[in-house]
Amino acid sequence: MKHIILLISIIIASLSAYSQYKLKGQVKNEFNQPVAGASVSIRQKNNQQAAVSDTSGNYAAAGLHSGATEIFISAVGYKSAHEWITVSGNSEYNLILLSEPGKLQAVEVMGRSSKKYNSDYSFSATRTAILNKELPQSIGTVTKELIKDRQAFQLADAVKVIPGVIQSSYYNQYAIRGISQNEEGQIINGMRTRQYYFLQPLTANIERVEVLKGPASATFASVDPGGSINLVTKKPLAFNRREVSLSAGSFGTIRGTMDFTGPLDKEKKLLYRINGAYQQAQSYRDLVQNNALLISPSFSFIPNEKTAINVEVIYSDMEGNLDRGQPIFGAVAGKTDLRSTPISLNLGSGSDFFRSKDFTLTTSLTHKFNDVISFNAAYMKQTWREDLQEHRTTNAYAVNINNEPVTSLVGMQFVQRQQHWSTDNVNAYFNFRFATGKVKHELLAGYDLSNWRKMKGGGQNSARGFLLQDGSVANSFVPANAANYQTITYNGQTLPRPNVNYFDLSNPSYVIRNISDYSLNARTAIPSALTTTSGLYVQEQLRWNKLIVLLGLRQEWFEDVTNYKSTRELSFTNKKLLPRIGVTYSVTDQINVYGTYLQGYQPQSNTVTLLPSTGNYFWTDQSAARFKPLISDLKEAGAKGEFFNGKLNVNLALYEINQKNLLMNANLPDYPDSMVTRGAERSRGFEVDITGYLLSNWQIFASYSYIDARIIEDNNPALKGARKQNTPLNSASLWTRYNFTDVPLLKDLGLGLGVQHSGDRLPWFDRSFKTPAYTLLDIAAYYTPGKSNMQIAINVNNVLNSTWWIGAQNYQRLFPGAPRNATLTATYTF
Repeated sequence: MKHIILLISIIIASLSAYSQYKLKGQVKNEFNQPVAGASVSIRQKNNQQAAVSDTSGNYAAAGLHSGATEIFISAVGYKSAHEWITVSGNSEYNLILLSEPGKLQAVEVMGRSSKKYNSDYSFSATRTAILNKELPQSIGTVTKELIKDRQAFQLADAVKVIPGVIQSSYYNQYAIRGISQNEEGQIINGMRTRQYYFLQPLTANIERVEVLKGPASATFASVDPGGSINLVTKKPLAFNRREVSLSAGSFGTIRGTMDFTGPLDKEKKLLYRINGAYQQAQSYRDLVQNNALLISPSFSFIPNEKTAINVEVIYSDMEGNLDRGQPIFGAVAGKTDLRSTPISLNLGSGSDFFRSKDFTLTTSLTHKFNDVISFNAAYMKQTWREDLQEHRTTNAYAVNINNEPVTSLVGMQFVQRQQHWSTDNVNAYFNFRFATGKVKHELLAGYDLSNWRKMKGGGQNSARGFLLQDGSVANSFVPANAANYQTITYNGQTLPRPNVNYFDLSNPSYVIRNISDYSLNARTAIPSALTTTSGLYVQEQLRWNKLIVLLGLRQEWFEDVTNYKSTRELSFTNKKLLPRIGVTYSVTDQINVYGTYLQGYQPQSNTVTLLPSTGNYFWTDQSAARFKPLISDLKEAGAKGEFFNGKLNVNLALYEINQKNLLMNANLPDYPDSMVTRGAERSRGFEVDITGYLLSNWQIFASYSYIDARIIEDNNPALKGARKQNTPLNSASLWTRYNFTDVPLLKDLGLGLGVQHSGDRLPWFDRSFKTPAYTLLDIAAYYTPGKSNMQIAINVNNVLNSTWWIGAQNYQRLFPGAPRNATLTATYTF
């Protein structure tokens, strides 16, 4: 019997020794957030297992034996960890990784899985990976998490939290630090595109939005003095994640998005990501809709640690209306009533439309020859087509036969337009990392090219002016020749008959207009054009102890060709050597101070149509390039701090921006394409932003901006020293989200709160009134039942239903903001 018991004990012990167990757990960061895509390597004697954490941070490994077990954990952007545990059966062990922002990719070809409101780094600011804390220049960032929490489905909703960024109208058009954009088209992954700004881009494929303040002369070619908005797209991830969302909301809005990513092979050398979005939306504005389709697949091939290739496609098909804004009655006794018409009032027609199709292909390569030398190259090809039909104001009220204004009637015109653009971008540079004694160097030398071409075959037809007795059309009304004009009677007054009927503010009518009734008196073939910007640049980042010096020098060449490859071809060239210097000093481990000086240079171009710039030359065979280039400079000093172990970031900046040689539309009704020049403008200001975690379950994004933007030189002496248009002196923003993770009954619930404030503004072309200051309140609630992969969110904007205006151009074009509205969104991740 003893032998039987001994034998059984030996068998049980043997089976126990060779039993296989399972180890599982969750990988989190110091903010108690799951870390997706973490590599977990588990080692025992004569046994090794590997696992990758999923979107919830969960990992699992089977085939383990009892006994001492060594675990290695690593993830991009985190410090690697190494721990010993003892396995004695099926076990559960949770792991913590600490953030290490300095652990970055050299080039952004692979996605990142962080889930924070603040971004620690930028690639576009210097074309190399650099911590924002170390960059001697202000940069504002909106991450995909903040975009998602705010349901910021369009770009304007995303960037409004960035200090100093002011939406100019309903379009994809902004003033940054008081300086209006001069160039249209988006910057995507540091490369410039070209398309009209009328419809805002969707954000479903955007990883983060970066606003690089001031002229970025060393990074991008010829960009706006106030700053540049760079859209960084989502890149593939090394683990499987799929997310779909459906939204429904006010103004007939229905949206759907998808985001699928993961490896396509076992070795995880080939990764994919596909983002898609579909929207059908109307508006609080009459006759306005904004429908859109976005498809964006991308692939990353990473065969080894030295080489990476990324290919990305963006296809955008948008259809809507050009909302030219709200018209109001003229001033009475010198007083303007912005509420004299409803904010819904639109001057368009039910037959109007605007169609925009955009296709962009980008491919990039990075190769590391050794620890010292690496090479990067990227090419972007973009095509864009426009098809437009609209009724819009002539920017003037009607006049009677005595040339007196009739301020209840708005002058109208009809426009048809089609055009096609093709854009090419090339960027290539070498990066050298080395040290001389205690000094570390990162030297970058490269070349880039931006080439955008307005193709042949585009044209514009328009109907405007007044009908003469002989049936012909006069572009303007001349009172001295009043007998030559056909007339109409309105409220007992005699008026010259317009080519396109007036819009009656007292009795709005939205009949479908018959365009065959018009005399298309302006038929224009849009002249082909080519604008080319190229540059050789060198940049040095020098690090010595607590000091970082950023030096840049760029030789820029510009060519602007009107009637490209046609008769009467006109070509203008410019060149400029542009310096950049910036210094960052670490006062403590938490606080850096910096100073910078930059120059900007923008030759005038007939391929630019953004107001208030050179739009008239777009339609002629002349070129705005014959005028002096716009020159600018930035002087900036500030401080950047990280507190509470890097959980909270605080940035402060003082700046002065100067620009000279501006061209502006004269806003003359009889000559709608006429221009005036403005000698100089200056913007001085202060801004601060606070982003990060107040607690592990409480995130915040707060900002404040003071902008004193002034006209320094102008053809009109009365404007010297005057306040610049479309710029509030003070603006502020707050968004915060709190999750009730510590309250058992509310642990699945989160709440969001937003406040947006803007001071009053002067219209672009009329200084006789202001759009008033406003403060808006937004709220949100998030419900994630039982820590599942489903989230239900409801966002309510403008909770108090305030009446407010984004801005204005004149009496015929005000841009009222949205009344109270809500969006319900369900998101599922699997």
